[in-house]
Amino acid sequence: MNDKDKIMTRSPSLRRPFWFLFLLFSVAFSVNTQAAQASEYWAVWDGGDEGFRKTVNHQNWQDILDEYLVVHSAGNTFRYQAVSQANREKLKDYLSRLSTVEPLSYSKAEQKAFWINLYNALTVDLILKNYPLESITDIGPWYRFGPWDEKVITVAGLPLTLNDIEHRILRPLWEDNRIHYAVNCASMGCPDLSPQVFTAANTEQLLDKLADRFVSQEKGVTWIDGRLVLSRIYEWYEVDFVDKDGVLLHLQKYARPDTAKKIKSHTGIVKYRYDWRLNEPQ
Repeated sequence: MNDKDKIMTRSPSLRRPFWFLFLLFSVAFSVNTQAAQASEYWAVWDGGDEGFRKTVNHQNWQDILDEYLVVHSAGNTFRYQAVSQANREKLKDYLSRLSTVEPLSYSKAEQKAFWINLYNALTVDLILKNYPLESITDIGPWYRFGPWDEKVITVAGLPLTLNDIEHRILRPLWEDNRIHYAVNCASMGCPDLSPQVFTAANTEQLLDKLADRFVSQEKGVTWIDGRLVLSRIYEWYEVDFVDKDGVLLHLQKYARPDTAKKIKSHTGIVKYRYDWRLNEPQ
């Protein structure tokens, strides 16, 4: 992988008509250069029972992470090829159980952890169902970039996509830009899949830890030929960071002191990149 932003798409046949090539190019170009899906408030998920003390059990998901997630300083990877049939069934059972949860019966903190774990477990499940593949963007019909708009689970009687969970539930209901460090898209350029499951007790601390980690990694923040190069997450979701402190101020908050000082003094053009290769050991 070189330092240029990498977007992986299927190679169309040379016999395809021009409109096909144009449309395929447009899909890849739009994801690479424009803002991602906007946050869209979905009122049906807004609420909770702060007096309800029960928690959702995420142990099966933790067991899978413990066995197959490989932690690296440069970026965590997942051993999809090694997942046994028994553990595929364990993941399936976990997702089936989560589909029966009534989120509004739980506290807001419990809900936040529930949705993040659900998103990440669903993503791993999607990869396993389509493995082997080079990138999550290979999943789905040719006219759609990846599987994020596919209905992948039903919760409380409502069919949901990954985009629904991220952009219609997590982002608008919590307005926490650290969500971007928690939801994992199974790609090398994505913030790392957390080795710990999220719970009502650890989510806030874990989000800060994941933010610190991503900002310290080259895929998050680096310099190339003297230019500041950031993950495209900060371009796609700039509105989430600008509404708070602004991207550069946000980065300074989580960067190591020497990096924060360098970011603070930066006045040049900011470049962006992203690596869509599957986050498995190379």
